[in-house]
Amino acid sequence: MVNRVLIRIKVVQLLYSYFLSQREFKIETPAENPSRDKKYGYELYIDLLMLILELSGYDTSDGHHESPLRGLILNKHINHNQLAKSLNSLPELRSLILKNRIDLSAYQAVIPSIYDAISTIPGFKAYQRIKEPELKDDVNLWLSIVENLFINNPEFVAVCRKSPDFTLAGFTRAGMAIHKTLSEYGDNRSLLIQARNALGHSLDKAYDLYLSLLTLPMCICRAQELRLDNAKHKFLPSDEDLNPDMRFVENKFVRALGENPVIADFISDRKPAWEADDELVSNLLDAVLASDQYKEYMEAPGEKTFKEDAELWRNLFRNIILPSDILAESLESKSVYWNDDLHVMCTFVIKTVKKYAQSEKDGADIRILPQFKDEEDRNFGPDLFMSTIKKFADTRKLIDSFVNTNRWDADRLAFMDIVIMATAITELLDYPAIPIAVTLNEYIEIANSYSTPRSGAFINGILYSVINHLKEEGKLIKK
Repeated sequence: MVNRVLIRIKVVQLLYSYFLSQREFKIETPAENPSRDKKYGYELYIDLLMLILELSGYDTSDGHHESPLRGLILNKHINHNQLAKSLNSLPELRSLILKNRIDLSAYQAVIPSIYDAISTIPGFKAYQRIKEPELKDDVNLWLSIVENLFINNPEFVAVCRKSPDFTLAGFTRAGMAIHKTLSEYGDNRSLLIQARNALGHSLDKAYDLYLSLLTLPMCICRAQELRLDNAKHKFLPSDEDLNPDMRFVENKFVRALGENPVIADFISDRKPAWEADDELVSNLLDAVLASDQYKEYMEAPGEKTFKEDAELWRNLFRNIILPSDILAESLESKSVYWNDDLHVMCTFVIKTVKKYAQSEKDGADIRILPQFKDEEDRNFGPDLFMSTIKKFADTRKLIDSFVNTNRWDADRLAFMDIVIMATAITELLDYPAIPIAVTLNEYIEIANSYSTPRSGAFINGILYSVINHLKEEGKLIKK
């Protein structure tokens, strides 16, 4: 069973990895001890990036200046398109905007004419014909806009020349840099598909762990049976060797597990993770044989009931096997996913064994838990993952607006904190049936486990502010 607790953890982990991969497309950094050409080229390069955001409907002055587009009819094809959203989410640009270091006033007079001219260039006309533009289409459009309406536009060049820092070499450098940055923001589909597939794979591996853990009793009993058989054939076997107590080896619960069709298919199709790990099974068997639970079971006389056999394994799982460092080390070597999954899967393993202990038909009436409770849970992870990516630029801006800059530097927030908050906000907005308290508690717990020691309290404060704001805006209507 893969529940929503684990799904949320997986989504946050894969989003963090995905966004870090995206951030490989970084903006240029200023040169150390730059020449006049390099200095002006970098300043114009940043201005061009900000002009792209301005023309896309983003306020780069953070409310300190009136938008040059005020009064114009907005072009629906470029307003907040995918490329602009990606650029707006870059920490380097967000930092400049938040610190009010952007001043596009020099271009104020030329921006309206450039905006009006966008619809006349060939690249825009081709873009209009695309029914569902992708990121690569946005890139091609903006490359065309930059080339035709900035770099080769006499009106824009004339504005640039008014700067006392202007150099022709610097202007050329800026044009080359902006072309490189936009080109590197090419089609991101393969990266997104890989991340989406990785999410599905990690959830599959979590369920594999659940089924694999349920096969451990069979492996351990088989190992003990082999030891008892070897003892019979040693040079001078004792009476106990020749007539061993087989109650543990012939455990009724273990036999019922082996007969369960889901477990049988799993063993046949995918093989338990420890089928060839004799050392792990042997070490776990030693731990079981030395345990008080095993000794009490074997010391009590008489044939065991099915319930007693199941209760033995529930106690062994809870107290000996699942807390074992040996098991944790083995899982770490077998799958990069499993150490994070172990706590949640252990809970469901113990629940499953408890259900067997309560069986009225010696386990024949017990169903192994499915991978997901229902289709809604099956779709929860992929839908939350994709929606968080789609809304990331907007949620990042919302998060930044509630950061107390007297106590926190928005530019230096732990990126994991940002991903956790963005995912939580998306869940708050997209899943009206999930109570606010549930969402808050789940993501604060993730922050406590996967981010910095101060993250839980920080995220709690920001999310409460965001929730109150969304309620005031009428965008969040639930308790």
